[in-house]
Amino acid sequence: MNDRYNVKETETRWQGVWEEKKCFEVTEDPSKKKFYALAMFPYPSGRLHMGHVRNYTLSDVVARYKRANGFNVLNPMGWDAFGLPAENAAMENQTHPSKWTYQNIAVMKNQMKMMGLAIDWSREVSTCAPDYYKHEQKFFLDFLKNGLAYQKEAFVNWDPVENTVLANEQVVDGRGWRSGAVVERRKLKQWFLKITEFADDLLEGAKQLTGWPEKVRIMQENWIGKSQGLQFHFEFEGAAPAKTLEIFTTRPDTLFGASFVAISPDHPIAAALSEKDKGVADFVAQCRTLGTSEAVLETAEKIGFDTGLKVKHPFIKDATLRVFIANFVLMEYGTGAIFGCPAHDQRDLDFARKYDLNVIPVVIPDGTAGKDFAVDMEAYTGPGRLYNSGFLNGMEVEEAKAEAIRRIEKAGMGQGTTLYRLRDWGVSRQRYWGCPIPIIHCDACGVMPVPEKDLPVMLPEDVHFSTPGNPIYNHPTWKNTTCPGCGKPAQRETDTFDTFFESSWYQFRYADPKNPNKGFDRDKVGYWAPVDQYIGGVEHAVMHLLYARFFTRALKKCGYLDFDEPFTALFTQGMVTHETYKDSAGKWLYPVDVKKVGEKFVHAATGEAVTVGRIEKMSKSKKNTVDPVEILETYGADAARLFILSDSPPERDLEWTESGIEGAWKYLNRLWRLVTNADFSGKGGDTEILRRKIHKTIHEMTLDLERFHFNKAVARMREMSNALEDFAAAKGDGVVLREGIEALVRLMSPMMPHIAEELWQELGHKTLLVDEKWPVADESLLANDTVTIAIQVNGKLRATVTLPKDLGQADAEKAALAEAGVQKAMEGKSPRKIIVVPNRIINVVV
Repeated sequence: MNDRYNVKETETRWQGVWEEKKCFEVTEDPSKKKFYALAMFPYPSGRLHMGHVRNYTLSDVVARYKRANGFNVLNPMGWDAFGLPAENAAMENQTHPSKWTYQNIAVMKNQMKMMGLAIDWSREVSTCAPDYYKHEQKFFLDFLKNGLAYQKEAFVNWDPVENTVLANEQVVDGRGWRSGAVVERRKLKQWFLKITEFADDLLEGAKQLTGWPEKVRIMQENWIGKSQGLQFHFEFEGAAPAKTLEIFTTRPDTLFGASFVAISPDHPIAAALSEKDKGVADFVAQCRTLGTSEAVLETAEKIGFDTGLKVKHPFIKDATLRVFIANFVLMEYGTGAIFGCPAHDQRDLDFARKYDLNVIPVVIPDGTAGKDFAVDMEAYTGPGRLYNSGFLNGMEVEEAKAEAIRRIEKAGMGQGTTLYRLRDWGVSRQRYWGCPIPIIHCDACGVMPVPEKDLPVMLPEDVHFSTPGNPIYNHPTWKNTTCPGCGKPAQRETDTFDTFFESSWYQFRYADPKNPNKGFDRDKVGYWAPVDQYIGGVEHAVMHLLYARFFTRALKKCGYLDFDEPFTALFTQGMVTHETYKDSAGKWLYPVDVKKVGEKFVHAATGEAVTVGRIEKMSKSKKNTVDPVEILETYGADAARLFILSDSPPERDLEWTESGIEGAWKYLNRLWRLVTNADFSGKGGDTEILRRKIHKTIHEMTLDLERFHFNKAVARMREMSNALEDFAAAKGDGVVLREGIEALVRLMSPMMPHIAEELWQELGHKTLLVDEKWPVADESLLANDTVTIAIQVNGKLRATVTLPKDLGQADAEKAALAEAGVQKAMEGKSPRKIIVVPNRIINVVV
């Protein structure tokens, strides 16, 4: 028997068998429980990185495990194929974005197949294909009919290098997320989707997403930003471009502490003043060199321009407030105007100190005397009672808010209202490699939708990227067409969709990827969707996930779907990290260029000393990357998968080390020798102890895989293999040894599928392991390790569950909430608290 496992030959062979037998291709089967496992699809950059390998390994373990448990598992893959990088590559490499993209897809697909992923490749989609984007053009026209899409002029973030609009989320520290260029503010006519119509629904829906990480739900809630407040108007004193100035505030209790009013540089009053005053116009132009995102404005230096205008204070007779134009006030939020209370808002305080304005504390902490309280350079934002505030004095903050609103409403100056931080989604992009927006502009008829029979509106092939700006707009003929209404000459819309448009609905296309007539069949989507387990990076917590949730609701409103949420459960994996290295000149080095000699690190080629830096996320800029293809070719997919799963919990960062992957490879060879050298003729050994170990491992690994405790599952698998090695060395009973080895091979199958399949055959089986059922623990052998616990909802028994003894609070809560009877009794509500009495009872209070 060979002592060394032939990884290359084995992995290639089994990948071929699975593909030939179409093991992972699925169709709808109402007689089976479905499970939809989905990893976020990649941008086809041309090469997998280790983050991809980790992401797809995690989703593959889930898909294989669920398949073994009898589920009809959909596990598809596709390509998020539109975007500016392809245009940049076209310019750099003198090629067409389409050719560059499809070449990259072919390379990356081959690399993915080397991983042995249980993917249904018959459902592959590419978002840049006309048979994909044809349907999203139809969706857009339906959104237009249903009042969910519209066009308006708006201030946007303009990337002067990439010559396109960026979403606020794509502006990082005032710069374009890809180009790094300083973002400017411009006013352009843009297409928008009315995500704000669903703001409350998106907020309430997030509370029900119990299968999502709490941090992601909070990030979405904060981005939507529901605020209860007061909208009212100040009256101008003396001559002004308007009689009143509308303000929205969430802190009407602090009105007595107001010391100035500020308007956005984009406010109509600022525009009116700019026409007459060059100083105002120059200041507004200076402000527009910043982007429109709140994050940028928060970090920028707070500057203002005194307009000379004044407004009357609504509560203090004869008091007035100076009106500034300020760079930190957004026109897109509220009314584009604020009042500043420096004592209780840090931004306002910074501004007041810069321009020597009054700082009047009006909320003081409980137990503090007003005369002893002052604000210097740090605003007080905590709770307390009102002070220096006339009729509000002595009230607590919430009581004072209500009273201030009541007084303003009584005076007819405004009313209490709700506002959202969320803005409508601007989907227009001034670039070539995106889905054309299916609109025609006619001088006579106005904005006209492209007739459905003329979809898809396809991109022109003969474009050039040498001229700055949008290649579609610059094309000599493409935009020229006829109006579908009057037949006169007209022009096509030359903007293309934001690429988040494509990734907002791809999960539904997978359910019916070849349908030529519509994006998907309602019944097929009804069978597969929503996605049961979605896996991807937390960097998509706001943009992609929020847009996909909105898109699902918009499709429902247009009659395509009958559910609201696209992803039932979400898992966000940690990053893959590596040490960083620099040579003597301070230049970054790739890990492959570095070797360890004794306790020192040197340049592999020159022998010069190398400086070892921090462990950081793998990135091209710091060259601390490892090529997945080299790993797969050297150690094989199973070793890479095993290391990824074993070295840290999947939600945490994973440090990639050479010793780690070598250790995984050595363990695979140990497993190979354990099984292929096994002697099943023995008669000795304590069979009871080993059988308890076998079934305890089955039980605990099952729970681990259900809970994404993959590193724990690997640890238990290693413990079991150690026990089997000891039992085999002692010539233990062959029947029990075979029982244990077969159980071990079945348990390792989701994590290391190639070697598991090979060992299954070595054990004499003629069936494919991938078609075998997941092993079931004999509960009679778990008596000392598990307890049966009653689960109550509001004091009423709703389920019982068998769990490991002394299970931790968090795991016990998760297990309780996963029970169908508990979910039914909760009726979609979130638990207020969960009481766990260890080893006895769990009570869910809703």
